[in-house]
Amino acid sequence: MELNPKETALVLIEFQNDFTSEGGIFYGAVKGVMESNNMLQNTVDTVAAAREAGVHVMFVPISFTEDYHEITTKPYGIMKGVIDNGAFKKNTWGTEIIDILKPENGDVIIEGKRSFCGFASTNLDYILRSTGIKNVVLAGYLTNCCVESTMRTAYDKGYNVITLTDCCATLSQAEHDNALKSDFPMFSQPMTHNEFIDVLENQKELEMKGKGYE
Repeated sequence: MELNPKETALVLIEFQNDFTSEGGIFYGAVKGVMESNNMLQNTVDTVAAAREAGVHVMFVPISFTEDYHEITTKPYGIMKGVIDNGAFKKNTWGTEIIDILKPENGDVIIEGKRSFCGFASTNLDYILRSTGIKNVVLAGYLTNCCVESTMRTAYDKGYNVITLTDCCATLSQAEHDNALKSDFPMFSQPMTHNEFIDVLENQKELEMKGKGYE
């Protein structure tokens, strides 16, 4: 399959200080996986190559009001963890996109993310379709949460989905590895950032095969 950059979006999920930067509320939780796969530099390199090739770059940050009044009053699971730790509050340093990935003119910032799937509470699907996107390339946090949720929905909506295995991180190496091995191939074509850059630079064919009933 030939990858048309004009029909491709690199979707960057929650590259915000609360995850990415020392002092961020969840930085300590994801630091190990981030460092083990050189996630941030890999993503910086991928974004540069994507812009050079003409791929659309889209950011999907998450944020909440100070008192989280826009979501359930009885949170449980991972949402409870966000609230209990006071993470991703609007107009704070923690919600800002990390400096090394600051959006540039022409990039799109998706607004309204209040849940874990990038499509659930946002206009992401509308923007993808209105700009003629057929191929969605995913990177970000958490590998087995927001990235995986967005991946599954993008697959269900009929996009060609690529996941960048070394541009994602989560709370432990075991969780990260399990998602990449067991889940990502069912709903996307996983590849490293270098493999994806090779596709952009026409040094490699893109084969969408994933994993079926095996």
